[in-house]
Amino acid sequence: MDQSTFDYVIVGGGSAGSTLAARLTEDGTTRVCLLEAGGKGDHILIRAPAGVVGMLPGHGKLSNWAFNTTPQPGLNGRQGYQPRGKALGGSSAINAMLYVRGHKGDYDEWAELGCDGWTWDECLPYFRKAENNEEGADDFHGADGPLQVSNQKSPRPISHAFVEAATQCQHREVSDFNTGDNEGVGLYQVTQFHDKARNGERCSAAAAYLFPIRETRKNLTSLTGTHATRIVMEGKRAVGVQYRQGRKTKEVRAAKEVLLCGGTFNSPQLLMLSGIGPAAEIRRHGIEVVHDLPGVGQNLQDHLDFIQTFKSKDTDNFGIGLAGAIQLTKHIFKWRKDGTGMIATPFAEGAAFLKTDPALDRPDIQLHFVISIVDDHARNLHLGYGFSCHVCALRPHSRGEVFLQSSDPLADPGIDPKFLSDPRDLEVTIKGAKMTREILKAPALAKYRDKEMFDLSDDMSDADWEAHIRARADTIYHPVGTCKMGKDEMAVVDPQLRVHGVEGLRVIDASVMPKLIGGNTNAPTIMIAERAADMIRGINSVAASVAAQ
Repeated sequence: MDQSTFDYVIVGGGSAGSTLAARLTEDGTTRVCLLEAGGKGDHILIRAPAGVVGMLPGHGKLSNWAFNTTPQPGLNGRQGYQPRGKALGGSSAINAMLYVRGHKGDYDEWAELGCDGWTWDECLPYFRKAENNEEGADDFHGADGPLQVSNQKSPRPISHAFVEAATQCQHREVSDFNTGDNEGVGLYQVTQFHDKARNGERCSAAAAYLFPIRETRKNLTSLTGTHATRIVMEGKRAVGVQYRQGRKTKEVRAAKEVLLCGGTFNSPQLLMLSGIGPAAEIRRHGIEVVHDLPGVGQNLQDHLDFIQTFKSKDTDNFGIGLAGAIQLTKHIFKWRKDGTGMIATPFAEGAAFLKTDPALDRPDIQLHFVISIVDDHARNLHLGYGFSCHVCALRPHSRGEVFLQSSDPLADPGIDPKFLSDPRDLEVTIKGAKMTREILKAPALAKYRDKEMFDLSDDMSDADWEAHIRARADTIYHPVGTCKMGKDEMAVVDPQLRVHGVEGLRVIDASVMPKLIGGNTNAPTIMIAERAADMIRGINSVAASVAAQ
């Protein structure tokens, strides 16, 4: 068979693509080609967790697609910013490394929406399969998987003070947010190496799944700098992928299936560029319609985030100043020596999942407590030191869309989250902001508080809170849903993640989530890929493993 033909072609080497590539090639015979538009994902800014400040803002688009949204009426007409990882490892190469699964009820709700086989109890074994948790194995965690999950190496004293402040506000302290019930406050676990050789380094999905096997597994071909431009179709069957590498256009064939793992923005874009999606949208750009699938690009959901910030005289955190520069140099050497210190920080050290109404069955807001001043995704920098706390409404009612801006496959996708288009989201965000402020003003943080930023003050009215939220809120990087799983007329994939009405094509990434889970989306995306690998192979490796014990 021609060398350019493989059993499976995977588009996107992010959290899902890296996982799939490793699992599908475990038998040594299944031939897989992985296409990644970005780089190798192994440079120092990725390996050093604090290096995220050099990538997240998008200056130079280093390992970052750095997308922008359309102007958002709900945010005073501002354009939102959407950083997404562009390298092997995808967004797990530039995120805060937070290992969060969400709430048990999130997955049970997926099943109720027609996603058979996706309840919490059915997903939990795949979370455990992926995981190598520093705390060891138990009913909720695994210790034999590729993904290194660690306690934070050197959480700052101020993060412990945040936890204490929350308990002073009568919120319970918890040590594990990943048992299915995540209500409470504590410190996040992180996807970070905890072995002696690489202690303190970021464990992206590529570092976990791909890097250990890419040189030895001859049935895996991994290509970077390859931008997929079109799915090659024969009638209603996907048979390959066309891609751009440098100035050359090439093609790779899939004998069995094409697997899209481009993420919530890129996967629907590639489907539409290939003639699969809403017919009117496709024709509008002069593209031939192959299959009219109206749900492609619809159902976009994201966590809108609002930040409260205080300046501080405490310099034992990240800031801009002479003392901080001297301290940071010491921490660089410490991290290189033993993997600890501030270079190992996820920045968002403190965690909280809280209810704005005690009658709710699940927390509806999430807090990220950050050991630095945060302003516009670190694109606006401030002299001095401080701390910030993010709050987001976990289950937004607003629904946006991804669309084509052009028939040019190298153009960015159009992204319209329609933030705050449903007034219920604003109501929850205001309640959450008030609860956040109560914690930040608690006695435990008194010695750290200095001047409050962004003109927030005590005794603000709801109208005041609304004005501040519309002026400054933006994403906290959890877009999902644009190729949603289900059986209704707007579903794009079935519960086996096969594209409705098309043969030989699946979508496997965060875009298949029918509803946004109540937390960060990296761990669930890896779980989805673990499940998909078994589906594709027609096996249940988790069940087989349990039976063998």
